[in-house]
Amino acid sequence: MNEISHFLSAQPLLALFLTIAIGYWLGALSVRGFALGSGAVLFVGLAVGAAAPTLKLPPLLGNLGLMLFLYGVGIAYGAQFLRGLSSAEGVKANAAALIAVLLALGLMLAAVAYWPGMELSKALGAYAGAGTSTAALQAALAVFGAEPATGYSVAYPVGVAIPIVLLGLYNAWRKPVLLQPKPPMLHVEEVDVQEFTVLGMSIATASQTLPRGVTIAAVRRGHHNVGASGTTELQRGDVLLLTGTDRTALRNAALRFGPSDPGRVLRDRSELDYARFFISNPAVAGKRMADLQLPPELHARVLHLRRSDADLAPHDDRQFEFGDRVGVLAPRDSFAALSKLFGDSVRGTGEVSYIGMGVGVVLGLGVGAIVWPLPLLGHFSLGFAGLLLVALLLGWRRRTGPLQWAMPVSANLVLRNFGLTVFLAVVGISSGATFASTVAHSGLMYLALGSAIVATLVIVTLLVATLVFKLPFDTATGVVAGATGNPAILAFSNRIAPTDKPDIGYAMIFPSMTVVKILLVQAVALWGGPG
Repeated sequence: MNEISHFLSAQPLLALFLTIAIGYWLGALSVRGFALGSGAVLFVGLAVGAAAPTLKLPPLLGNLGLMLFLYGVGIAYGAQFLRGLSSAEGVKANAAALIAVLLALGLMLAAVAYWPGMELSKALGAYAGAGTSTAALQAALAVFGAEPATGYSVAYPVGVAIPIVLLGLYNAWRKPVLLQPKPPMLHVEEVDVQEFTVLGMSIATASQTLPRGVTIAAVRRGHHNVGASGTTELQRGDVLLLTGTDRTALRNAALRFGPSDPGRVLRDRSELDYARFFISNPAVAGKRMADLQLPPELHARVLHLRRSDADLAPHDDRQFEFGDRVGVLAPRDSFAALSKLFGDSVRGTGEVSYIGMGVGVVLGLGVGAIVWPLPLLGHFSLGFAGLLLVALLLGWRRRTGPLQWAMPVSANLVLRNFGLTVFLAVVGISSGATFASTVAHSGLMYLALGSAIVATLVIVTLLVATLVFKLPFDTATGVVAGATGNPAILAFSNRIAPTDKPDIGYAMIFPSMTVVKILLVQAVALWGGPG
């Protein structure tokens, strides 16, 4: 055993990736529907750290992983975050998390008052560790010195493990049904122009009366298919090809022109055909549709964008992004020129603007490093919560001037999942020896306190969110992850609730609850601290 310990200590990178490999293998094992997922990497890391106590990994490596994860989440869900935060659901989610955080603090204060031998300094460390908030720990360290670190080191691992176990058990027990909306798909309608009210109307004028997302893509006249020019006037007997992602809105729009006449346009592809092209040209990525000038000689019309698994209807403010697939209706002779225009390389799915990413991370870390003064409470900084807030704002903006903030979905997933995995492995390995020795000597009391605090955070948040505020389970899991703070819990939430709502819930809760935890710990520390 000593030989293995010395070997791992001498090969830190080998130990890191051994932890990742074994962790993912164990995380994939399912017992009656319960599996740990990427959270198993943390537990394997704890075991490796305990078995090789002299193994050291640079903390910067874990911070880099956490940075990649939080920045990727913010860029991916910025727009949804801002919409959700201003909604009734966002208010309820924050209220549920706040109730749980306050009750957990009350539990900690009660333990200090009634549990013999419980010290406020170490109990505050356990509170910060159970909520996996390094920023809250820093607030306690500023008042008490090094003492809170003991409680934090014991409570942090259970602050990650217990939420994963409780969410997994709840999911296996209740088996909640998730309402997974189908991603938008492109639909078409072919309609024979017969209605008297539209005869003689130009296509540009007729298009203004259509619902948002419904477009006139082509016209068939005299046995010929032509692109829909805005100046073309509608005549009786024309056949229009209408496209849209909302089938009901599309059918209602078609009724304004006349009866359905399927197959008239689509069966004849001798003059117009449909093709998809990858966006990989930097000159196109980031542009609004209104700013894209297709050469008129190509006779091409953009019908929709496909981003990830969803078809997006065209409108002037829609932006092209690397990795998008753009659906175009055009003559076959124009396909080569269109391919050159858009880039049409699958490598676009992995294109990341490292200039934009570098600037975005600098801005986020800069905001997180700002020390904010608070009357009567001293000072605090946001830390990585500031990075997430800035990333959410940039994800909402998508692009600012020449700087491209958005990433292709596939590239974003790779970056943030890799970052999360490295972070978990580093935290586990770095905490393993301390966790084992502290629990063995004096940490059982604070281990129990940390376990009770994090169990309160999970159970209260979950019950208030689902039973009181009637939030769906997938949203509630994201709220739990945000209230407890650790991205491993979010990763597990995504495993048991594979929609985008856990990420949105986490993004709505994590920044606000990070600030709340900092303020609460700082207030209690100054109130009950030395002197």
